[in-house]
Amino acid sequence: MKPSDIKFLSKKIMESGEIPLIWGHFGVGKTDIARDIARETNRELIILVISQMEPGDLIGLPSRSEEKTVFLKPDWWPEKDNTIIMIDEINRAHRSIRNAIMQLLLDRRIHNHILPEGTWIMAAANPPDDDYDQVDLITDPAFMSRFFHLSLNPEVNEWTLWAKEQQVTDEIISFIKEYPEFISNGKSVSFRLDLKPSPRSWYKLGRVLNNLSKDEIKEYAYILSSGIVGPEAARTFVNYLENKSNLPTPEKVLYDLNDNLINRIKTMSIDERNSIILRINKYFENLEEDEMVKILDNSEHKLIARNIKDLSSVISKDSAYSILRSIDHYANKNKGLKKAFFEKLFEELAIVLDNVKWLEEI
Repeated sequence: MKPSDIKFLSKKIMESGEIPLIWGHFGVGKTDIARDIARETNRELIILVISQMEPGDLIGLPSRSEEKTVFLKPDWWPEKDNTIIMIDEINRAHRSIRNAIMQLLLDRRIHNHILPEGTWIMAAANPPDDDYDQVDLITDPAFMSRFFHLSLNPEVNEWTLWAKEQQVTDEIISFIKEYPEFISNGKSVSFRLDLKPSPRSWYKLGRVLNNLSKDEIKEYAYILSSGIVGPEAARTFVNYLENKSNLPTPEKVLYDLNDNLINRIKTMSIDERNSIILRINKYFENLEEDEMVKILDNSEHKLIARNIKDLSSVISKDSAYSILRSIDHYANKNKGLKKAFFEKLFEELAIVLDNVKWLEEI
């Protein structure tokens, strides 16, 4: 994403009370974006390079007051509400620092010290590759779910305009225009996060979307949503917003699959068909025992098996096989009635799928 988009979205995210995390290689302008936002909104910018901080630097030092231990405010603590706190080099932060930051992100406070009401928070990190020292931050979903993740890549035209404002020599500007491949190390940003949707992430996304116009939502909905709920949920969400998709429910596919619905699924995009598979697998995962008893008593597991077979004719063999893998997984994972249900369903699938060509090819 180019710097102007990152700046626009970061500002909108912070206006909504949420926190952007900008991923980018060194020198691409992450800090400059923070400075620009601070200048344009008349805010003081506080930069915390947390890779160089000890816990005491971040949370303040203990002191004694009336036979009690209290923590003094750290020297960086803002006193005014028109402030931006930029937490830099998050990818290199020690776990003890990360734990201290968590309270700041969750409660906007450290110990008894509460941030002024209008304080904005943003963060920056280098991508997880061999060029940087990394810690286990990338694998901490609880921590990463607090941010809207935005990837920054340099853009030649924007950089040259900025360079002129900064009075960079004409020779360098002309060279970069002629050889744009040398504006950076040539590596694109890939932060390899396993972002998953949750009630909290949808709530956060909703707060930011409420701060955008219809045209802005149309332009930025996927970027924002993929950075908080993950790309799979984001694609389905954007399709829904654009009225490109009216996906059938799992119940409709499993219990009421007909020729019209099969033909409709056949014309869907790969993303839409993948969403149907995800819904079906989630449906099985969330089935309650009383529903399982009803299905078995009414022999509806046989109907489900036949409809899965018919569905397999209009989806990829890998997608069809993923349904079988999920059912087998739930059979092995559960005990008692749930285990018996999935084993019974799997047995019925084995019968109806006997000699099915796509299964033989796997």
